Amino acid sequence: MQKISVQALTEADETGNLTDLVVRNATEAPGTVAFGRPGPDGWEDVTWRDFHAEVVRLARGFVAAGVQPGDRVALMSKTRYEWTLTDFAIWFAGGVTVPVYETSSAEQVAWILADSSCVAAVVETPRHAATVSEVREELPDLAHLWVLDEGAVDALNGLGEKVDEEEIETRRRIADAASVATLIYTSGTTGKPKGCELSHANFIDLAANAVARLSSVVRTDGASTLLFLPLAHVFARFIQVLAMTARARMGHSPDVKNLLADLAEFRPTFVLAVPRVFEKIYNSAEAKAQGESKVKGAIFTAAARTAIAWSKAQDTGGPGPGLRIQHALFDRLVYGKLRAALGGQVRYAVSGGAPLGARLGHFFRGIGVIVLEGWGLTETTAPATVNTPELVKIGTVGLPLPGVSVAVAEDGELLVSGVNVMRGYYQNPDATQQALTDGWFHTGDLGDIDQDGYVRITGRKKEIIVTAGGKNVAPAVLEDRLRAHPLVSQCIVVGDQRPFIGCLVTLDADMLPTWLANHGKPAMDVAAAAADPEVRHAVQEAIDRANLAVSKAESIRKFHILDTDFTEAKGHLTAKLSLKRPIVLAEFAEVVEDLYR
Repeated sequence: MQKISVQALTEADETGNLTDLVVRNATEAPGTVAFGRPGPDGWEDVTWRDFHAEVVRLARGFVAAGVQPGDRVALMSKTRYEWTLTDFAIWFAGGVTVPVYETSSAEQVAWILADSSCVAAVVETPRHAATVSEVREELPDLAHLWVLDEGAVDALNGLGEKVDEEEIETRRRIADAASVATLIYTSGTTGKPKGCELSHANFIDLAANAVARLSSVVRTDGASTLLFLPLAHVFARFIQVLAMTARARMGHSPDVKNLLADLAEFRPTFVLAVPRVFEKIYNSAEAKAQGESKVKGAIFTAAARTAIAWSKAQDTGGPGPGLRIQHALFDRLVYGKLRAALGGQVRYAVSGGAPLGARLGHFFRGIGVIVLEGWGLTETTAPATVNTPELVKIGTVGLPLPGVSVAVAEDGELLVSGVNVMRGYYQNPDATQQALTDGWFHTGDLGDIDQDGYVRITGRKKEIIVTAGGKNVAPAVLEDRLRAHPLVSQCIVVGDQRPFIGCLVTLDADMLPTWLANHGKPAMDVAAAAADPEVRHAVQEAIDRANLAVSKAESIRKFHILDTDFTEAKGHLTAKLSLKRPIVLAEFAEVVEDLYR
């Protein structure tokens, strides 16, 4: 069995828990700024001393309300300062946090809160409260429901005034490293979501090792990050702990509509995002340049080509004099403006959740923002592997983090063991037994390990399509390349037990008006554009480019553009925008049939 293990760089913490991070930082660096919090006059500083005091005060409120050690408390909110505050206050009170995506339906909320037996829920808005109230009868253990936008923090602070701070000190010490810190429910692309039991040690040990490996990113002077991905997802949750471990300043941006303004004001040095964010940045910049004039469009095209060439040259001895001159020119004309849109100080971006693609990886490195692509799952506390500034190979998801091992099974499935692997699935021993064998977690992802130990993802085991001719096709290879086109929002490759591979495509409603204007076409809605010959030709060209990555037997032969999009609200996507293939294929079964008639 192909395998690579990386020795831990820090000693495992067998006694402490996540509350120690706050206490340690408040003791050793009380005046150091921990957070930037939005205020009436811009970003307000919150020191470690301030944060510790706020966490303890809120924890007293939870204790006064009757939250007992080990009790589960749900947290349903956008990414905001109060999310992190509440998360740690639950731990200080001895509880276990159960994050819920703020976009979750009443049915999803009912399942998660009932399965985890939550005794309380903290939600962001009255709308979220109404969602929980809709299923309250299905939640016999739920005793409390607090709403952040209706003064939940102040109410709990007042409630806890009679609770002695010594009680909180006692409560926070009850959990040890092996205790469950959080139950994070999987996205549920198939079947009911399962609650992953992640321990305090999973976060503490992995974060400590990640900080040691990524010190040049997270421990430099002035290191800071702005969180905008959902904290309900393990990726952002881990970065939250990582930033605290490194004492990097952290901010929260709850609304993507304000993200560019928040980035400009907060000026982070590193960010985390999913590949779709990087695709949007590239596509938007390209479309804007093309829309302004043919000259500017040509300049952007040349700048992008130069950035990619410059990045590739870093791996083959460095760029020559001509390429260096071109790169310096485009840095003034194009690259500097793109970096400014990210706040002007971003040097690194951590990408996960799906493959980024070598083209975008080289482009961003070429403009001066190194994308450190990584890989992991909820069950591995987010990252199992990651590229680092010193050890980067674009097109891979990097080496295992210290304290982590990755192996490739005979069927190509990637297995993970180490400090980051979950305890198991909550109250689901059968699923736990299927997923964990001899300490190895079966990820369901397919991949390989190259001669230097770098891991490459090639697809999902359950998503492999077997054509009528017996050809195995990994749809991710085609889908990732197709989604890189500015017109394409989502796509799903089909062809299981069929004579050839087909594809359903949806159009990006945000990018469509710009694309139409740039191509001299009148405004039209998505439904009209789906039947437009020039739009279809553009999508065909995108498919032709995607097909270059696979053999003829794996290539897309026919496609259909839908007059609607796949969305989370309609149940097509998970909260992290992964396709729920069975649901999509069931809803559009007739369209698929038409491809093969």
